[in-house]
Amino acid sequence: MNPPRVHESRRGERGSAAVEFVIGVPVFTLLILLAIMDGRVALAKHAVDAAAADAARVASLSRDATKAKNAATDMAELSLANQGIRCLETTITVDTAALRQPAGTPGSVTATLTCVLKLSDLGLPATTSRTITSTVTSPIDTYSERSSP
Repeated sequence: MNPPRVHESRRGERGSAAVEFVIGVPVFTLLILLAIMDGRVALAKHAVDAAAADAARVASLSRDATKAKNAATDMAELSLANQGIRCLETTITVDTAALRQPAGTPGSVTATLTCVLKLSDLGLPATTSRTITSTVTSPIDTYSERSSP
């Protein structure tokens, strides 16, 4: 009995490297794109959380409800811009009802920030955008002067 020749035993494997390449590369590329997407979403979530916290804090330091809303909106937009986050759509809601209460009444200001993050540039199917929302509440100094209701 003679051992099989090397070139005869590999004849059945001819082209298998090409098949592995054709199957492996798209799967590997998809995994890389998913990792990039997850990283972008995580960074944007952190930025939206920070911007909402900045907005709530600025609003809680104000003495007037209207000025508080304007200052909070400006701060949220500035915070997102400073962190390099570009939203397709941004919604900023600030609840300043507690600023209309008389001094001595405990209260808080709540800022809710919603950012629609663009993901279509990654080329992944069915992931054109992701909505990120953060809500932060900041207490108002109970005994600070407030505007008249």
